[in-house]
Amino acid sequence: MSKDRPAPGDRIKPKKSALVQFTATTLQLEAFVVAFAAVALYGLRDSLYEKGPLELSDPNVIWVVGGVLVVALLVLSRLTAKPVGLAGGTVAQVLVIATGLALPMMYLVAAVFVAMWVAALRLGTRVDRERREYDAAHPETAPNV
Repeated sequence: MSKDRPAPGDRIKPKKSALVQFTATTLQLEAFVVAFAAVALYGLRDSLYEKGPLELSDPNVIWVVGGVLVVALLVLSRLTAKPVGLAGGTVAQVLVIATGLALPMMYLVAAVFVAMWVAALRLGTRVDRERREYDAAHPETAPNV
């Protein structure tokens, strides 16, 4: 027998959801970017750099707001297996866009992450659906649940 195909009676582990993997990865990457944006905003707080309509010159506000957003993104990345995690991730995209009020370059960065979020939702759902269809058509290689 080939090693590519399982033998009868072998336990086949279920695959992790592509939707969960894609969305969690997007939120985790976004958390790092938000952390670096907080560092940039802290460094630019007293400079002549073109600031957005919301000027944050108090370092405590910068770190608290940035830290809360980073922690929220990381917590949401662990909840993406549940509908509340996906809904929260979508709301988090709006909050990341709002960081552009303090650091205008974040509008561009947030737009990239919104595109990644939408792609993660669409492609993850599609991959999971195609996996289910394949498993239904090939029960001998379907995971034992």
